[in-house]
Amino acid sequence: MGSVARITLQPGGPGLHDLTDRLVAAVADSGVAEGLTTAFVRHTSASLVIQENADPSARRDLEAWLARLVPEGDSLYTHTDEGPDDMPAHIRAALTATSISIPVVGGRPGLGTWQGLYLWEHRHRPGRREILIHTGA
Repeated sequence: MGSVARITLQPGGPGLHDLTDRLVAAVADSGVAEGLTTAFVRHTSASLVIQENADPSARRDLEAWLARLVPEGDSLYTHTDEGPDDMPAHIRAALTATSISIPVVGGRPGLGTWQGLYLWEHRHRPGRREILIHTGA
């Protein structure tokens, strides 16, 4: 038994956007009690991350760190047709993850107490984002 759910969202800009409740619902709807769920973002300028879900300062610090690591406006970038945030967004997505697998235990994602699943948006004006959630036994 298994299923695929689609999560769509329109993030307002860069940052970590919480998907945890939607992941929990997708796993519950799958009917899988024990197995594996995989989240996959279908874009090249956004990524997925499991991160601290209690203190927002951890997410802000991650954003600031990645912005320092991969700054906008680097004169070495040649892929600039879609704006100054385009190539940095691709690099940031390449350095992070486009898919994450999480065990399913008791019909729920096996996340820890302080863990949440986030879409990490790397563009200032992103379009609609789609995340596929596959859950199987």
